[in-house]
Amino acid sequence: MRWIMFTAAAAALLSACSKPAEAPAGQPHVVAANDIEAGRYLVMVGSCNDCHTEGFPQAGGNIPEAERLTGRAIGYLGPWGVSYATNLRLLAQSTTEDGWVEILRSKPLLPPMPTQNISKMTEKDLRAIYRYIHSLGEAGQPEPDNLPPGVEPRTPVENLVPVPPRA
Repeated sequence: MRWIMFTAAAAALLSACSKPAEAPAGQPHVVAANDIEAGRYLVMVGSCNDCHTEGFPQAGGNIPEAERLTGRAIGYLGPWGVSYATNLRLLAQSTTEDGWVEILRSKPLLPPMPTQNISKMTEKDLRAIYRYIHSLGEAGQPEPDNLPPGVEPRTPVENLVPVPPRA
């Protein structure tokens, strides 16, 4: 089983966004621009780019939007093994909106994913995030596979194991 690691950490912040219009029977649903803007906002305040966009924190967030959310080849090392930030652009292109919601609601998410925050998001929040990321299109390469404990990574890692103070 492949574990998926995401980073999205926003509470229900879409109250200012209107509900998407219902499509007439037999017509496809058209994604409203405000759905995409709401998703852009949630991705930003949820700090998704911090892990899922290479160099985002180091650049003070000055990474062009076209280069964002393509994952990282730097792993996160902890007692769970090594997890890698998913290329969300590829994931959004390879799954449906319902599949995206299902992943975030029921699949095991590895640290440092803020699962406690994601669990507070509404379905509307998750769908808005999907619609935004999907609107960016496909970009980047797949992230490395996550590794179980004891397997040596072949990439750099950020060590998330606490180090006790010296006596």
